[in-house]
Amino acid sequence: MLTSNEIRKRFLDFFEKREHTVLPSASLVTTDEKGQTNATLFNTAGMQPLIPYLLGEEHPGGGKLASSQKCVRTNDIEEVGDNTHLTFFEMLGNWSLGTYFKEDAIKWSFEFLTSKDEGLGLDINRLYVTVFAGNENVARDEEAAGIWRAIFNEHGLDPEKRIFYLSSKSNWWTAGPDSPAGPSTEMFYDVTGTLVDGLTHEEFLKADDEQKVVEIWNDVFMAFEQKAGKVVGPLPKQNVDTGAGLERVTMVVQGKTNVFETDLFSDILESIKKDALMYQGISARIIADHIKASMFLISDGVVPSNKDRGYILRRIIRRAMVNAQKIEIPFEKLADIFVLIQKQYDSVYGTMQAQSVVVFQDEIAKFEKTLISGLKEFEKGERDAFILFTTYGFPFEMVKELAFSRGESIDENDFHSKMKEHQDKSRLGAEQKFKGGLAGHSDMEVKYHTATHLLHQALRDVLGNHVFQKGSNITPERLRFDFSHNEKMTPEEIKRVEQIVNEKIKDSLPISFQEVPLEDARNKGALGLFGDKYGETVTLYQIGNGDEMYSLEICGGPHVENTNTLGTFKIQKEEASSAGIRRIKAVLE
Repeated sequence: MLTSNEIRKRFLDFFEKREHTVLPSASLVTTDEKGQTNATLFNTAGMQPLIPYLLGEEHPGGGKLASSQKCVRTNDIEEVGDNTHLTFFEMLGNWSLGTYFKEDAIKWSFEFLTSKDEGLGLDINRLYVTVFAGNENVARDEEAAGIWRAIFNEHGLDPEKRIFYLSSKSNWWTAGPDSPAGPSTEMFYDVTGTLVDGLTHEEFLKADDEQKVVEIWNDVFMAFEQKAGKVVGPLPKQNVDTGAGLERVTMVVQGKTNVFETDLFSDILESIKKDALMYQGISARIIADHIKASMFLISDGVVPSNKDRGYILRRIIRRAMVNAQKIEIPFEKLADIFVLIQKQYDSVYGTMQAQSVVVFQDEIAKFEKTLISGLKEFEKGERDAFILFTTYGFPFEMVKELAFSRGESIDENDFHSKMKEHQDKSRLGAEQKFKGGLAGHSDMEVKYHTATHLLHQALRDVLGNHVFQKGSNITPERLRFDFSHNEKMTPEEIKRVEQIVNEKIKDSLPISFQEVPLEDARNKGALGLFGDKYGETVTLYQIGNGDEMYSLEICGGPHVENTNTLGTFKIQKEEASSAGIRRIKAVLE
């Protein structure tokens, strides 16, 4: 069985033999072409440091490149602990800057996945692929489908049961509204070993939804340039960008059911288990992932703070501490785990820096007293997030997470209202908006909160008036929105909802509010969580005026002043939350 180190080395060796220059991983901290840190907090994909070259600049390494890139994503931080979600991961990638295109990219991807001598030796009978189904700007990718058809025919497999055309949502790749873009072909692997005879299109979609097949490789054919989310023309060169998450690939190769059972985590989890008095698997996974991400962030120069990258680092260290408290690991033992992870990755990324663990330990020391006092009050029954935050310094988002883990909920509107009153009275003045810090009201969170109003109404427009909000969760990186609906949304429905929200953003609709009696709000048709205990007077937020009014909703705020500040809305995932409840995760770009 191949180890993760062997898989990483095999990948880089495979492409080096095919005349690719192997690049060292770029820092997790993103930089622009002048070397200045830019608005994107971290590198989230292997291609991100290469965007200038994919747009046409000459790369000093030539036209064929490969790397194993360190990445951090925090969009789904609350999901960490399940089978696949991580904040830190490694992305294996190879690139063509105008040298080879679809045929070589696909054949090499297939060869590496299935070759026993140079590659991973995976079973072709468990392999499925998707290709781009086309849209109004770019035709269906028959060329990629034809290459795959020939491969499957050569191996005696029916291509019709192996190749599936999917919409632009699934098989059109872009790094943002202004970026290189193109159709993709994705490779999926049957992790059950029971789907070897082929699938129909509907059976494949069902297997994907149930994670019986998992994506292990993606080839993007970057031939186009986007401006403001629309294709404006071809790139100077036809490029290839491929990616394979090392953790996901290792899980498949080692025959495991989740990434935490691989050798990338086995020693870390064993150390946690040894030190924990009340071991619990989910908490152990969160600790392992978050300390690993912390180690890499600190190694790349990030320090804990209350804003931007430092805020993300601080948040994941504190989440690790909360889970350490749950399973009774002494906080001083977390530094031992940190050093263990440093040693694990030092030969690959040079992570053994003595000062890094000091930064980590200092942050733990700063939060330890706050965490212990806040948890003590929470366990006593204190559920007022405002009191826990202002009196004990306990972060609002942690109050929410603790409550959620116990099947409880926190009244966010009450917290927002009390925080506004508190800040207005202190020094910010009546006109001051909520901003920043651990109260959970950074500029991005305010934008995401406003976007949920547009999303709520757009879902009702597309799916029907049976749709009502059933919950939401907002971080500086993304929004999560639960709503009542009995069926999985179709790709067309998802696309239409996304279009509507972006149309309303582009319409530059003003946002206003007024205090009205609750009964008046109901009579106006305002949306609201009427299961909540509203007071006699409520705050009614309106997006748009007069004939252009689009959304009317009871809410405690905060919101932006105009939709034109939100950016481009993009739905990343639509999935089941519970019976009769669907969940959307989306970002603003």
